[in-house]
Amino acid sequence: MATKDNSKRSKAGSQSHSDQPTPPAQHVWLAGLGAMAKAQEQGSKAIEALVNDGLAFQRKSQAEAQQRLHEATERLSHMATGFGEQATGRVDKLEHLFEDRVAKALHRLGMPTLLDIQMLTERVAQLESQLAAALKAPSARDAKAPAKTVSKSVVKTVAKTATPSAGKTPAKKTRSKPA
Repeated sequence: MATKDNSKRSKAGSQSHSDQPTPPAQHVWLAGLGAMAKAQEQGSKAIEALVNDGLAFQRKSQAEAQQRLHEATERLSHMATGFGEQATGRVDKLEHLFEDRVAKALHRLGMPTLLDIQMLTERVAQLESQLAAALKAPSARDAKAPAKTVSKSVVKTVAKTATPSAGKTPAKKTRSKPA
């Protein structure tokens, strides 16, 4: 009987290793090994996908940073332009004020202005042309007089046209010398 029991035990022992259900801890262990095997298979694919996602995110963030930098640059350049215009306006006002004060000081000293000099230059040119015309076409009664002598009527005409307007210094009258 003992032999029969031992044979049953050996048969039951061999069946117990193959037919017995595995304990839950061993299931967890095997699941972990399976996950590790799958991770090794798909690990390189997962890493490539993560790298691609990282590159896409980096490009997107760089584009966003460039856009914000461009907007900030535009705002600052607009502000700088505004400040430049204000400064230019203030400098122009200061320059105009300085020119006015210098002009007033020169006027108090009796210095002629550029406009006064231009008017006098035009007047001198007009008088020279009138004098030249009077010398070229002497009147009938002055025909007997020599060409170098200027008639009294020409001198009077020139003197009348040379009379300055009110407030100006009077011009000296020239007299003709008898020949």
